[in-house]
Amino acid sequence: MVRLATAFPFSCGHVQTLFPPLFRPRPDVRYERERLETCDGDFVDLDWSRGEGGDSLLVVLHGLEGHSGRKYVLGMVRAARDQGFDALAMNFRGCSGEPNRKVTMYHSGWTQDLHEVLTMVASLGRYRNVHLVGFSLGGNVVLKYLGENPSVVPDNVRGAVAVSVPCDLEDSALALARPQCLLYTRYLLDQLRKKIIEKDQLFPGTLDVQGIEKLRTFRQFDDRFTAPLHGFQGALDYWRRSSSVRFLDAIDRPACIINAANDPFLGPRCYPVDQVRSNPRLTLLVPRTGGHVGFVGSGQGRMYWSEWAVMRFVQGLLCPDVHK
Repeated sequence: MVRLATAFPFSCGHVQTLFPPLFRPRPDVRYERERLETCDGDFVDLDWSRGEGGDSLLVVLHGLEGHSGRKYVLGMVRAARDQGFDALAMNFRGCSGEPNRKVTMYHSGWTQDLHEVLTMVASLGRYRNVHLVGFSLGGNVVLKYLGENPSVVPDNVRGAVAVSVPCDLEDSALALARPQCLLYTRYLLDQLRKKIIEKDQLFPGTLDVQGIEKLRTFRQFDDRFTAPLHGFQGALDYWRRSSSVRFLDAIDRPACIINAANDPFLGPRCYPVDQVRSNPRLTLLVPRTGGHVGFVGSGQGRMYWSEWAVMRFVQGLLCPDVHK
């Protein structure tokens, strides 16, 4: 069993959040890349880690401005392979090291690419059991996908786990606007600004980037770019229509949400207790610590606690009190 590191300083959500990207050794994973051409003329890059003849697959989705090479993705892929699963790490549009072909990109509610990936996987005829794992933004995409139109989800998708998921995007944006989250907000907005400037160079005259350096909050950025680029009326419309919390009641296969109580990215509405109570397919785990996509663990093996919990859940072995 892997146990959460809870002693000082790991009782602090910020330490849990910052320790893995700064100090965790990079998990050793080898990928084979495949490019999937999407139905709208764009592409997503997929990174496979496969064994010989297995029929179970873990599909891993990264967070905002992440990619398949992030340590938390590599750790999850390695844990899956150690447990006999094949793994597929999906890169959102523009996150694989090459700009996508359109001025639009990806966002917290864009589920079409995930559906096309899963349809392709189903067409292979190899995998009888497919499980989805999403981190942060990727977790929101996974949950929204399962709940917005359950009838189109391929039958071989058995369930999902969403880790550190901002299932209420407005509440998460409010949390990130707090002074103690300035470091995270500045880093993420810097990455998004670079991507918009790159888009402006690829599509001259399409975007108005004047004053982009003055944007200091996600509401400002989403009002200015994310919402109009993707057909929303503004940041609030984007957040409300894309938040997975609105779709949890309709999920019809097992899904687990793992949100640490001290996650600095999440507000109180990101812990959907009422929705979980009303849908027996859902499980909510709220460890006392873990931060955002942290969950530093100790014990046997190479897994962090979140990776251990994910694998326990997809193998049908996770109990609701596993975090105690």
